[in-house]
Amino acid sequence: MDTVWLLQHVHEFDDGHEDVKLIGVFGSREEAEQALSKVANKPGFRDYPEGFSINDHQLGLMGWVEGFITIEPGEA
Repeated sequence: MDTVWLLQHVHEFDDGHEDVKLIGVFGSREEAEQALSKVANKPGFRDYPEGFSINDHQLGLMGWVEGFITIEPGEA
């Protein structure tokens, strides 16, 4: 199975909601790291450098197969 690398940035706001940005999908971790170096100093990203993540994912592999529920802030 082929592996791809996802570069994402998540910014969590004070009220608990998140803004998730998929920056790109790459053929190697090295390509994802190069892309990260290109955007890390851009507006917004440079203020929240801890929001970046690089994760591997197998092509053809499903995620979230059991569905999901939404919990509104204050319900947890």
